[in-house]
Amino acid sequence: MTDMTGEGSTRAPEIEKNLPDPTARKGQGTRRGGGDPSSRGRTTIADGVVEKIAGLAARDVLGVHAMGSGLSRTFGAVRDRVPGGSKSVTRGVKVEVGEVQTALDLEIVVDYGVSISDVARDVRENVIAAVERMTGLEVVEVNIAVSDVKLPDEEEEEPEPRLQ
Repeated sequence: MTDMTGEGSTRAPEIEKNLPDPTARKGQGTRRGGGDPSSRGRTTIADGVVEKIAGLAARDVLGVHAMGSGLSRTFGAVRDRVPGGSKSVTRGVKVEVGEVQTALDLEIVVDYGVSISDVARDVRENVIAAVERMTGLEVVEVNIAVSDVKLPDEEEEEPEPRLQ
């Protein structure tokens, strides 16, 4: 393509070079389509994901002996012994996950001698922190049911491993 000037001569147009913008911040790529990337699609988080996060966070609190009711722990212990079976980190955890919020119900067994209200508070704080940090969901409630107290002289079923 040529450009005709008023003098009758032809001249090639100047070619625009793709030089980096010196005012652009380093590390920012070119965005196409504009807008915030988080508004360009949906992220869904399954109930099981939140259950696992909450179960691990609750078990990490000192004073929590186990999760779930006696019956679910019994069935879980049998299932854990089956070859190929895996430890159920979701035992004693039920969740409802919405688009931006979640609510959790936990059933725990506490060690004898600990303050149940302190353990419940610590579990609630740990679970909320872990779920909100990892999922970005707002935790609207964490209901805790203490279903049993582990006495020191009771027969040991099989202690749940503590995360360290």
